[in-house]
Amino acid sequence: MTGQDERVDARTIARRLRVAPEDLPLALAALHGALPVGATWSASLAGRAPEALVDVVEGGGFTVVESLPTGRARARVVARRDHTLPDFVGSGLRLLVVGCNPSLRSADAGVGFARPGNRFWPAALEAGIVSADRDPWRAVRTDRVGMTDLVKRATNDAAAVRPDEYRRGLARVERLVAWLGPGAVCVLGLEGWRTAADPRARPGVQPGDLGGRPVYLMPNPSGRNAHATVASLAAHLRAARALADDAPSAQAGSASEGRVRPGRDRGARAPG
Repeated sequence: MTGQDERVDARTIARRLRVAPEDLPLALAALHGALPVGATWSASLAGRAPEALVDVVEGGGFTVVESLPTGRARARVVARRDHTLPDFVGSGLRLLVVGCNPSLRSADAGVGFARPGNRFWPAALEAGIVSADRDPWRAVRTDRVGMTDLVKRATNDAAAVRPDEYRRGLARVERLVAWLGPGAVCVLGLEGWRTAADPRARPGVQPGDLGGRPVYLMPNPSGRNAHATVASLAAHLRAARALADDAPSAQAGSASEGRVRPGRDRGARAPG
């Protein structure tokens, strides 16, 4: 490993990443938190096809510099730590929360929705989907609420994200959902979803699925969104949780890996 601050040596990296495939995202999240921006590492990863391993590493907040397949389910990966947030995901998720992209402040803090005035965490606490404020580790491990982003690149403003980034990011998130099979997917931010999936989308349960799982779309909790209150966002999150609890269960990795598919409306629209 090389970088600005060699706090984690190669043996530590190998030990952290020698886990079951479904535990690899959280191992990468821990590694991401331990490394400075720009640090590189290399390790042999196993348990998934090489192209799928690249997906997981990129979701972990890294740029893959090199990937050398060494078997049907193994690859030697060299990656660089980006200024972004890692995915906080794993198997057995009740709900997967998908943001548009991290803010620079969130990337600095290592926690999504970290800007002052962002209403996600207060709304999530009010809705009862998380049990601690600004703690993505507890959310995924205890509350079974995972977090990722359509686009991993951190910016000061979501308006800086290009349409093609949203479309590529949606494809990655769909593959993640098809692999881990959360109860449901909750997308935060109408513009990102409209750009990536459905220009006519409205808040509420979406008519199609993502990776075989139902999708709930809700407004962005950013403080810049004057129309979104903690109470209204909490109502959306409760509706997303209800969708997850009512959806047929999915076995991780059993869903198909096609594009977002239109389908019949599953019923409830947005609350209020």
